[in-house]
Amino acid sequence: PQYRIVAADSRTKRDGRFLEILGRYNPLTDPSTIEVDNDKAVKWLRNGAQPTEAVAKLLEISGAMAEFKS
Repeated sequence: PQYRIVAADSRTKRDGRFLEILGRYNPLTDPSTIEVDNDKAVKWLRNGAQPTEAVAKLLEISGAMAEFKS
């Protein structure tokens, strides 16, 4: 599996429409591949986006959460 990291409205279905693709995650590579556009992620976090627990962990790894908190 490969996963897209997206910004989506909370009222849409889980696999429904999204607002913007922020990155992708591939857990099958060794080590796991995480590609996140930190600028876009921080923009959405500053506008009130609430990441899921899994996405929050990925954003911690990519450094976007540290940028957001500073």
